[in-house]
Amino acid sequence: MLAAMPDSAPSPVSAGGASPRAGGDACPGTLRLHRADDGALARVRIPGGVLDPGRADALLVAAERFGDGELHLTSRGNVQLRGLGTECGGGLAALLTDAGLLPSAAHERARNIVASPLAGLDGSPSLAGWLAELDRLVCGSPAAAALSGRFLFALDAGGGDVDALGADVALIAEGAGCLLRIGAGDEVFRIPAGEGPRAALLAAEAFLRAARDSGAWRVKDLPDDVRAELVHAIGSAAGDPVHRPRPRTPKTPDPGAVTGPHGNAAATAATATAATTTTAICVDVPLGQLTPAQWQLLTDTARRYGNELRLTPWRGIVVPGPFDEGGAAEALRNLAAAGLITTPESPWTGVGACIGHPGCAKSLSDVRAEAGAAVGPVGRLPVYWSGCERRCGHPHGEWIDVVVTPGGHRISHVRGERRDPPATVRNDPAALAATVAAARA
Repeated sequence: MLAAMPDSAPSPVSAGGASPRAGGDACPGTLRLHRADDGALARVRIPGGVLDPGRADALLVAAERFGDGELHLTSRGNVQLRGLGTECGGGLAALLTDAGLLPSAAHERARNIVASPLAGLDGSPSLAGWLAELDRLVCGSPAAAALSGRFLFALDAGGGDVDALGADVALIAEGAGCLLRIGAGDEVFRIPAGEGPRAALLAAEAFLRAARDSGAWRVKDLPDDVRAELVHAIGSAAGDPVHRPRPRTPKTPDPGAVTGPHGNAAATAATATAATTTTAICVDVPLGQLTPAQWQLLTDTARRYGNELRLTPWRGIVVPGPFDEGGAAEALRNLAAAGLITTPESPWTGVGACIGHPGCAKSLSDVRAEAGAAVGPVGRLPVYWSGCERRCGHPHGEWIDVVVTPGGHRISHVRGERRDPPATVRNDPAALAATVAAARA
């Protein structure tokens, strides 16, 4: 059983000492704000991206009371608040704690959990039990408090969407059991579904022990031999590995109505084949940036229907239902009128960008304005604009990478670890838009 995983020595934190990496992890949270050119920035972890309307209201209050009023979605389904005053930390923490968004101060940056946003809505199994249990276990583990703000758990409903994001520890639903993946390797371990969340936590704690000497933040940062030993140690408790390559490109939800078996995960096979219903609606958010009015409209829609919002790792939002046909159409019309993306035919579909100038001092240009000026026909591939070589928040899999350099905009086609020879466009907005459009097509 996984509870017998070898090397059960306490981690540096559980032994009462400080982590050797403490102070080196600059990932922002809600208790450690990041200074940006437009004010301080807070990153609020939302495990699985799941919010009820009350917590969504609290985030809006926080954005309007302490920041610039807008809410920014991240590539891990979290929320960033920008334009914060540097002295707001205590008030912000109190507000989020009261709303249940900060259950453990020691673990607030360790609660990085992405989950398939359509789980239980499109015929795939629900992940609600896994999500609640893993978050509870992480917050209850003294060792897990030492995980960096970069370490990532993924809960995949079996379709490979979040497994493709390269998490450090992934659980993948498969029949009555599940698969456990460590890092980006092609080997997985079969374990009982009921053991999944605890197995994920034990794997993360084993990583911390393996990383003690190297100072690695993530599994991929471990030296090759240490990483191999970690996977072997986990395998010795979980059983023989199974070859299952990690998907290289995530299949993201299309904006619009989501249909699934009537009754969702509880439907019988007979019912599932006999009837479907609109189980949710999905919208994408242009550049992941929501105005207060847009956020309020989404929250009100959730209150009217499934009482839940799910933030996706692709800067979208799923509103679970069920919806009747007229209700889904009305909700989508209202959200489209508010400026959200409700159809795959929108020219904004697949367009992303970092915050750029003037929000970030390292950015060489206002890439959000440039991305908007270059929006054209829908492309086959997503495109991501970065104001500097750090490429913060870039997607995974296959995409068109636009990076601002001192010599112009470098445009390249990325396929996982491969990158085609780039083209560079210098100081010509029309040529830039045409080059990006051609690359996406």
